[in-house]
Amino acid sequence: MSDPRVRCVAVRSPRGAKTSEIDWGDGHKGVYPHEILRGYCPCAGCQGHSGTIRFLPPSDAQTEIEDIEPVGNYALRLQWFDGHGSGLYSYKYLRALCQCDQCKPGAAADDRSELPRA
Repeated sequence: MSDPRVRCVAVRSPRGAKTSEIDWGDGHKGVYPHEILRGYCPCAGCQGHSGTIRFLPPSDAQTEIEDIEPVGNYALRLQWFDGHGSGLYSYKYLRALCQCDQCKPGAAADDRSELPRA
């Protein structure tokens, strides 16, 4: 049986919102500011091929989501209004990006160099 911590149950991302929410199989309610999702886009165009994940600050025009679609039982593909949409966000990667009060890294621990590769 799959790990409920990385089983996406529901996604909420109202049109015009700046934050999306994901309900996980273990009952966790994940919070995902679009700035974080776009800044940590896992596609090769954004992250290159080094294996290192880095934050690329997006402009406001780059943070509106047009569509979210599931990819198999392991990822979401986010289509942004500026046409960008090649990144597949694995559920494991999304769980690591959660910005809820419980998960959000503290100032001293805000090093995302250990994020799992999407």
